[in-house]
Amino acid sequence: MSIMQVILSLTLIGVLLTVSCSEGEKEEEVNTIITLEKAALDRWGKGDPWGYTDISADEITYFDTSTERRIDGLEALKKYYAPLEGKIHIERYDMIDPKVQIHGNTAVLTFNLIDYIRTPQGLTEQDYWSSTEVYCRISGSWKIIHTHWSKPKINDEIKDPS
Repeated sequence: MSIMQVILSLTLIGVLLTVSCSEGEKEEEVNTIITLEKAALDRWGKGDPWGYTDISADEITYFDTSTERRIDGLEALKKYYAPLEGKIHIERYDMIDPKVQIHGNTAVLTFNLIDYIRTPQGLTEQDYWSSTEVYCRISGSWKIIHTHWSKPKINDEIKDPS
């Protein structure tokens, strides 16, 4: 084997190792973002909206089905959430098909959500959502910079995610 073949072989091995490390790091980042979102959802379901503000950037923008206009900034979002504290009671939820797309320091998380809510009659109702969360890596931590919650078209596949 010539010296040139050895150099090319070592270069190829180095490239392959870099790619596999990058994929592993990307998978870790995906898991981190989904874990952050689930932790905020867990708190939300117990009447604690502050899990979301804890992982939101100062410049967050926000839409949901009850906002007339976009909410701009963390302080405005906190004012919007304040009346909800202690009033949300979600028995459990299913995060359906979360997908994280990472491009540099930006990641987009999309998923459908089914909330299960116990009524005073003891029945469990289902509430369906579609979510888009845009995360940005700020000072080494993933923070939400944009949120959009909407209502999906309901079909049998969404009703039974299994």
